[in-house]
Amino acid sequence: MKKILIANRGEIALRIMRSAKEMGIATVAVYSEADRSALHVQYADEAICIGPAASSQSYLLTQKILEACKISGADAIHPGYGFLSENAEFARQVVAAGITFIGPTPEAMEIMGNKLSAKAAALKYNIPMVPGTEEAITDVEEAKKRAIEVGFPILIKAAAGGGGKGMRIVNQVEDFLEQMELAVSEAISAFGDGAVFIERYVSSPRHIEIQVLGDMHGNIVHLFERECSVQRRHQKVIEEAPSSVLTPEIREKMGKCAVDVARAVNYVGAGTVEFILDENLDFFFLEMNTRLQVEHPVTEMITGLDLVKEQIKIARAEALSFKQEDLKINGHAVELRVYAEDPENNFLPDIGTLATYKTPKGYGVRVDDGFEQGMEIPIYYDPMIAKLITFGSTRTEAIDRMVRAISEYEITGIQTTLGFGRFVMLHEAFRSGNFDTHFVSKYYQSEQENTPDEVEALIAALVALKALNEKTNATIPVEASSASEWRRNRTDI
Repeated sequence: MKKILIANRGEIALRIMRSAKEMGIATVAVYSEADRSALHVQYADEAICIGPAASSQSYLLTQKILEACKISGADAIHPGYGFLSENAEFARQVVAAGITFIGPTPEAMEIMGNKLSAKAAALKYNIPMVPGTEEAITDVEEAKKRAIEVGFPILIKAAAGGGGKGMRIVNQVEDFLEQMELAVSEAISAFGDGAVFIERYVSSPRHIEIQVLGDMHGNIVHLFERECSVQRRHQKVIEEAPSSVLTPEIREKMGKCAVDVARAVNYVGAGTVEFILDENLDFFFLEMNTRLQVEHPVTEMITGLDLVKEQIKIARAEALSFKQEDLKINGHAVELRVYAEDPENNFLPDIGTLATYKTPKGYGVRVDDGFEQGMEIPIYYDPMIAKLITFGSTRTEAIDRMVRAISEYEITGIQTTLGFGRFVMLHEAFRSGNFDTHFVSKYYQSEQENTPDEVEALIAALVALKALNEKTNATIPVEASSASEWRRNRTDI
């Protein structure tokens, strides 16, 4: 493997390029017209423009990316996360073109890309499941009967879903039919697939995920857990490793289950098996993400492993150089996603120019970013500016270091989630470890509460305003679909 094309942008593209450079591998950046001056474009050995700003005309076009490979002579593609990273057909076409895909097989991606087929695969190894239906609901009345058996409240979920779309909580049987219709309609609108299923609603859940690595020689290991329970709109904002609530016994059981889930699809590469943990510390399989996660740095900090390098080695058919018993947890790490969002306005994305941009430094502080002072935050893509990661010998030290790092992180010109991050780090519930996925709704009161539909409407208004400004300045026009592009290109859920 001599040259890797990174089919992504921003901080993750830079993060992949740096590891490749350390391995003596050349890198190729692809970019849209909106990203012409982006840092990942400047850092790469080569850079190729693949289209207009809208990702539907650039980062989501398989043929454009394959053409860039041909032009540059790249012999491998790393998809990062978001965009085409979990698109099985993209992976299939990459392989068919004789290019190495740094990731799992298309078949594994297809199975794990649908929550129902992922459940079916996991059941082969008797992985704990939340009580509910194991197949898509076709008979609504039968589903209603099953819901009564499971017991209310229940959760209706889109099989192809993510990010909270196509998801409905039903508290009583009288509301079941109406909420079913709404969930199916939303699933069709968001994913083009109306298949839904039901599960018992876990009222105080924690979101725990296990990092796994599998090579082409049948070796699969887990790299312990990440706690991802602090979320807004069903999307993560703060993550840490390890979790403050898992006992060594539960950790071992979850790790074994995660490895078994990966083994069920002969998984190759880096992947994440997600679980829900209830108030009794019972865990249930949720889904598998067949790519690198946004929060992978906290795992790197506590294990000392570079996950991107491991992905590349696996793609080169190398066997894992370590066994499960060689892996140990060292210290504690916390990550804050620094978004261009206004936490006081229901985390609505903000746009503008980074008038001031100064990152924190010092021992135990890591910043993965893709911006510098004076750059504009584009509306076309996910609004994450950076990932701020701190490491300490203990959880308390890592949290205190995060508070210090946040105070040193200077950003003006836009609203960010830095203040929210400080609020979480100083809150008794977080510091004590006594929190769940309802942290934001329980403890953080926004001045203006917006529904998801209202948020999308506000995003569309921002897009329209930007389009008007750009037309006036005779620059790149914004597609009418840019609001939906922003939602589709969320980096992670």
